[in-house]
Amino acid sequence: MVVISWAFIFEAPEMDSAVDRMVVERGGVRTVIVGVPEQAAVVAVAVALVEEGAQFIELCGGFDPIWPGRVMEATGGRVPVGAVGYAGGASVTRLAEIFAPRA
Repeated sequence: MVVISWAFIFEAPEMDSAVDRMVVERGGVRTVIVGVPEQAAVVAVAVALVEEGAQFIELCGGFDPIWPGRVMEATGGRVPVGAVGYAGGASVTRLAEIFAPRA
């Protein structure tokens, strides 16, 4: 029996949220990990996850700060929405290097 159901959403190019997802169920906890192709897609995916039973949602730290609020608004505040953060400016700089457009 699932007691806790939550979702983690991340962004990566060419993701298809209907296909690019993983579900882990263990010890009464159901975790759904979903990829979206662009940040704006997070809203519709989050709404669908709440309708599927997610009790809270966590966004990857790569999302711009506006998205947790937009997800909360779209879900009507029915679930808590969190956002992963990165430790300090050095982490953010390194993350930007990883995702910089390639020539």
